Amino acid sequence: MRRGRVALALSFGVQGVAFALLVTRIPALQDQYGISDGLLPAFLAAVPILAGVGSVLTEKVVTRVRPGTVLRWAQPLVLLALLGAGAGQEMWQVAVALGVFGLAVGALDASMNMLGVSLQRAYGRSIMLGFHAAFSLGGIVGASLAWAGARWELSLFVSYLPVVAVLLPAALVGSRWYTEGKGKAPEPGGDGSGGAGGALSFKLLLPLCLVMCFAYIGDSTVSNWSAKYLQDVLGSSEQLATVPYNVYMVTTLLGRAVGDHGVRRFGAVAVVRAGSLLAAGGFAVVAVAPGAWVGMAGFTLLGLGLCVIVPQTFAAAGRLFPGNSDAAVARLNIFNYVGFLVGSPLVGVLGDAWSYRGAMLVPMVLVLVTLVYARSFAAEGARYGGGHERPCTADVG
Repeated sequence: MRRGRVALALSFGVQGVAFALLVTRIPALQDQYGISDGLLPAFLAAVPILAGVGSVLTEKVVTRVRPGTVLRWAQPLVLLALLGAGAGQEMWQVAVALGVFGLAVGALDASMNMLGVSLQRAYGRSIMLGFHAAFSLGGIVGASLAWAGARWELSLFVSYLPVVAVLLPAALVGSRWYTEGKGKAPEPGGDGSGGAGGALSFKLLLPLCLVMCFAYIGDSTVSNWSAKYLQDVLGSSEQLATVPYNVYMVTTLLGRAVGDHGVRRFGAVAVVRAGSLLAAGGFAVVAVAPGAWVGMAGFTLLGLGLCVIVPQTFAAAGRLFPGNSDAAVARLNIFNYVGFLVGSPLVGVLGDAWSYRGAMLVPMVLVLVTLVYARSFAAEGARYGGGHERPCTADVG
């Protein structure tokens, strides 16, 4: 079980590196392939749309093969697609590479979180935030490598090749130890509420889907608009405008690194409520900030708040449907991409039509809506924290 946990954390970290290497070098991809500004949004939208398709397909596939098998082959495919995107010259080549990347990322995200939910159930305590902390750490490493490649004016292929050459064998070796939690039956002492017996009720899952969507609207707002907001609205320098996203990633890592301890001590509901309030406070500070440094303080709060919501949403789906957690996670994962697709254009349209300060209040309100659904994070019979932990010896010996 420990080796399976370490192997899965490695997989999350590798995915963080790969995703960061792609999204932080989009301008270089645009230059290499001559993608016009008008066509670029279509390419960018295609990746999350295809990732949603990949997540749906994974829900069907895992009824026949284990999630670990899907993950074992999806991760190398993501890395090879990344390398392919950096190697081509023709428009059709980048279209194929990004298409494969999107489909494989959907399968990868779904299968990783399926395994994470299964392992957390077996451990009987919160460990899900630790996996997502590994993703955040990978994102920081990937963004740093992308910065180095841009700084030294390396081609995309030269930047990507050594990274893929290291991570691909590491992911394949680590995949030997992927493991799942024992059984998919309802938790001991549980009453099977929420479809635990196997039937997946979308009506019961819907609150978690909305929370996932709202969290990624907030996340995409930071990743797509923080630099522009600091530079154009708060009057920062171009160099300083690059700092908020890095600060956001670091605080996300820190929050997730300690988040599992918070869940064990206070329970998932309390942690999600606190995270929602912190994130909403961060958006409020950003919206009223008089200058760049106050704005960065707001983005710091955002990182600490938003970081706990997504991992706990996956975990809550597993607790709500312990008899059908794989399907619940795959379906919930789709709303990851819905939020990503909606977030960036939503802020852009509101910013152009109204003001960018006012636009920041919209994700703030959406994050606050999470408070309405907070009780969905405490399915009976499977709660972690607040005196609800089960002894680890019951499952892992």
